[in-house]
Amino acid sequence: MLERVTRLGEFEWEVPTGTVPGMRVPGRFFLSDSLYKSLESGAVQQLANVATLPGIIRYSMGMPDIHWGYGFPIGGVAAFECDTGVISPGGVGFDINCGVRLLSTPLTIDDLGHRRELIETLYQAVPTGVGAKGPVRLSLGDLEDMMVQGAAWPVRQGYGLPEDLDHCEEQGCMAQALSQAVSAKAKQRGMPQSGTLGAGNHFLEIQVVKELYDPGAAKAFGIHPGQICVMIHCGSRGLGHQTCTDHLKVLEGATKRYNIVLPDRQLACAPLSSPEGTAYFGAMAASANYAWANRQMIMHTTRTVFEKMYGIEYESMHLVYDVAHNVAKMEEHSHEGKRIAVCVHRKGATRAFGPGSPDLPSGYAKTGQPVIIPGSMGASSYLLRGTTIAMERTFGSTCHGAGRILSRSAAKKTINGAKIKNSLSKEGIIVRAPNDAAIAEEAPGAYKPSAEVVRIVDALGISNLVARLEPLGVIKG
Repeated sequence: MLERVTRLGEFEWEVPTGTVPGMRVPGRFFLSDSLYKSLESGAVQQLANVATLPGIIRYSMGMPDIHWGYGFPIGGVAAFECDTGVISPGGVGFDINCGVRLLSTPLTIDDLGHRRELIETLYQAVPTGVGAKGPVRLSLGDLEDMMVQGAAWPVRQGYGLPEDLDHCEEQGCMAQALSQAVSAKAKQRGMPQSGTLGAGNHFLEIQVVKELYDPGAAKAFGIHPGQICVMIHCGSRGLGHQTCTDHLKVLEGATKRYNIVLPDRQLACAPLSSPEGTAYFGAMAASANYAWANRQMIMHTTRTVFEKMYGIEYESMHLVYDVAHNVAKMEEHSHEGKRIAVCVHRKGATRAFGPGSPDLPSGYAKTGQPVIIPGSMGASSYLLRGTTIAMERTFGSTCHGAGRILSRSAAKKTINGAKIKNSLSKEGIIVRAPNDAAIAEEAPGAYKPSAEVVRIVDALGISNLVARLEPLGVIKG
């Protein structure tokens, strides 16, 4: 498969039409020479497979964090015309609206005493791991409201500030949510899990701002050198996973019913306007709203811990932004000289809307939206901003993280979690996790270098560097 790839520029590569029978558009992906060496042939195959889907426009795209996934590659972006296009759970992922939010504090590195106590207190306050149960018991009615209202539901219950909503993508709520399209089993899984971090690559990380690249944008985002921030990465937990599983079964049948020929059954899909497509989109939106509410609950807990330990005001800790990276969204974009409505799938990719775009807080209108690209445990994370170039080239999209180079199973076989924990401790980074295996599967060596990934997106102009943040303490799911 890799032998068919052609180079278009320093960081741009193409998978030509014809690589897979039935491709409607080429594949495009963005990598440096060093990252290209670790590119999986399977990820390129998936990029080409996506290009066969009905209604796809321009390209099937892979961001610099591209690697093999379910159906779509992770780091995959594809836009589909509303009239002729499809929606595919493989282009969203099982963890619907897995996303990242960045919380700023008024503290500096010199103020952050009792660091180990802070990490332990947060670890006890924010439930982690597989099957973790949250601090708030939801009734079925509460859950239904949460799936419809998104992050606004916990804010109305006192878990946050009204201004938090302005600093969430979509204001923390997709209006197309259909809670009735979410199964009883998914709801049963979701009721006890609100406010929990979960497992896998999810984390809560205490960070310090180490370097500014764009002081003007940093000021607009409320970020300055030496500042303590908190990054929260999690998604829709068991509710989202079950929703994806349920609708995949339905869409596998729909694919045959609508005579859609696929090179890979993992791309099961249905026309956007079909009953099956509408039901999945509504269930996905409801799951996305649950995820925004989940991150809101975790942020509330984090604020409360900081308030008690350091005597700072709850209101002094500001949400910089919350971005989703496993979601399909209805948006307007330019194509062939005109604005059209499209359904943009971002799977392991995040929105990067540029200056002047709608749906941005007034304070960010001139800078573009904040973009958050976390590194692996122990590595740098980055705050960037969306650009006009991204709007023109990638449907306002960029990468969501560093991207794996080792599967979780391979990482656990080859990396010693206890040694990683001790090594990070010597660097001044405190790690707290349910077990050493959880550390091993998310170790720095399992991921691409985050600095190289952000170098590519900055050089391409699809998101521009604003600040670098370094970890001080990490809670792993």
